[in-house]
Amino acid sequence: MPNMVDLMKTAAMEAMEQSKPVSIHFGTVLNASPLQVNVEQRLTLDEPFLVLTETSKQLSTGDKIILLRMQGGQRYIVLDKEAT
Repeated sequence: MPNMVDLMKTAAMEAMEQSKPVSIHFGTVLNASPLQVNVEQRLTLDEPFLVLTETSKQLSTGDKIILLRMQGGQRYIVLDKEAT
């Protein structure tokens, strides 16, 4: 039987996972205007779900980009293009 400390650790880890903390993802620009990004071949994001930076203004179709998923998982910050 797990002790109280183990139960608390398990509960804390489950709560953290459910809050969807910030994480790094990679994507490909599907369309530059209006901006559409495919994230890791499983999710396509439109501009309302993206927080754009100065780098975002220079994106072209096919660019590989680095994104940060904001806590909660609803919006992504476009950090930069991957070096080629």
